[in-house]
This record gives sequence, structure tokens and C-alpha cells, in this order.
Amino acid sequence: MDNTTLAAPALNQRDWPRTLLTVAALVPLTLLILAPMWHMLVYAFVPRDQQFLWPVQWVPANWTLGNFDALFADPGMPAQRWFMNTVLVTLGGTVLVVTISAISGYAFARLNFPGRDTMFFVMLTGLMVPTAVTLIPTFIFLRDLKLLDTHVALWVPALTNATGVFLLRQAFFGIPAELEDAATMDGAGRLRIFLQVCLPLVRSAVLTLTILTFLLFWNDLLWPLVVLTDNTKLTLPVGILFLGWRNGFGLYFAAGVLSALPALGFYLLFHKQVVQGVQAADLAGR
Repeated sequence: MDNTTLAAPALNQRDWPRTLLTVAALVPLTLLILAPMWHMLVYAFVPRDQQFLWPVQWVPANWTLGNFDALFADPGMPAQRWFMNTVLVTLGGTVLVVTISAISGYAFARLNFPGRDTMFFVMLTGLMVPTAVTLIPTFIFLRDLKLLDTHVALWVPALTNATGVFLLRQAFFGIPAELEDAATMDGAGRLRIFLQVCLPLVRSAVLTLTILTFLLFWNDLLWPLVVLTDNTKLTLPVGILFLGWRNGFGLYFAAGVLSALPALGFYLLFHKQVVQGVQAADLAGR
């Protein structure tokens, strides 16, 4: 094939003003978003005596790992334990949410049972209720179950993930019924059809839900702050609040970098799959 056929079409002369206006609007917006992230990254490596200089040093002359040393050296601030708690909560919660959402989404999309549409409608109404409204009832519920100050308490409210169920239901709707009929004729049961026929066909939506759930658990601050009190059970976003100012705000920035880099790297690695999964679920919706 000739290379000219693969080349991107040239911009029409009329499109140049619109393109320039778009770039002129997006560049400042991008810088506005990146500036706080760069400031956090840089000042995580700035010595304490240079942290309060004005104007802000976007590229400081001196760099140090002292903030990270202070973060891990103080036994009253078990940053390593907080980090491992965050990993445990995130991985466990992600597996539970994705598993339950996949099973529920398949049931709502492919099974016919009494009250299916009514149950789905009731579930979706939960999306209209602000989180703050259910905060106290959920807290009392977990208190009665003796689950407060445990990592299980971080998972229970997320198990009824209406957004995840809706996303996977839409994806399962896009599977032709003929595939299930052929598998049934070959002697496959409902569980085998779900695992070996339908689930592989919606892997983009499953991966999308996995990434979004991972980021939600990793960055969650409000709910862990409400239910966790033991210093050794805190997650990293909550632990950052208890660091104190003994080493300047560089300590906060060092902990912020430690918390942000895994989530940022995870998203950058799979951001294309997120877009594809959301698009596929939207096109398959009924």
C-alpha cells in the first residue's frame, strides 16, 4: 500500500482557526492540571530549609531523599505498614467488586427471572442518593456487625457497586444469543457458559471496571477515615493526615508521591483499555 494512503488528511484552511483556538484553550488547562502534580513531585525532594522560599522553585538547585528517610524512619508513622494496608485493601476490594459485578451484570442481562427489571431499576436509584446520606446508616450497620476498625469494613459498602453492575450488564447485552444457544446444545451448563463463553467477550468492560475500582480503593480517603482508628490499620491516604509538621510539608509531599505514583502508573498503563471498555459498553446498551 502506498504511504500516501496512510498519511493523515491535511487540515483544511478553514479548520486552522478552530485548531489554534482548541490548542490555545487546552495548553493552559493542561499546565493548570500538571502544575500541582509537578510541585508535589519536586518538593518531595527539597530540603526542609528550602521548602518555604518564595517565589516557588519549580526546579530547585538542591535535591535530597531526606523527606523519604524521615517518612520511613519514625516508628510513630508506619508508612510502610500504611502502604501495605492500601495494597491489601485495594487488591482484595477490587477482586470482590469485579466478581460480584460480573455475576450480577450477567444475571440482569442474560437471565429471565421474576422482578428482574424492577430489581435493576431499584438498584439504579441508589446512584441518585449522595454518599453522605448513607454514611451514618452504613456506619451503624457495620458497628452492629462488629466490623469497625477492620479492613472488611472498607469492602462491604463497595460490594453493591451499581455502576459496575450497570457497566457489565450493558456489555453482556451485546453478546449474540446464538452463542449461548450453541453452547447449550453442546452440553454446557450456565456456569460454564458464563465463564468460558460470555466473560471472555466482555473482557474490555471487565478491565475497565477493574481499573476504575482499583483507583477508587487506592485513593479513598473519607470512608477509611470514618471507620479506621488503629494507627497500624490505616491506609496511606488516611495516614498522610497524621504525619505532622516535624519535617516541614516535604514529608506530606513525599507521602503524596508514594501514594500517587502506583495509581498514576496503573492508569497510564491501561488508559486505552478504559476508553475502549466504556465505548463498548455504551454501544452495546439497550
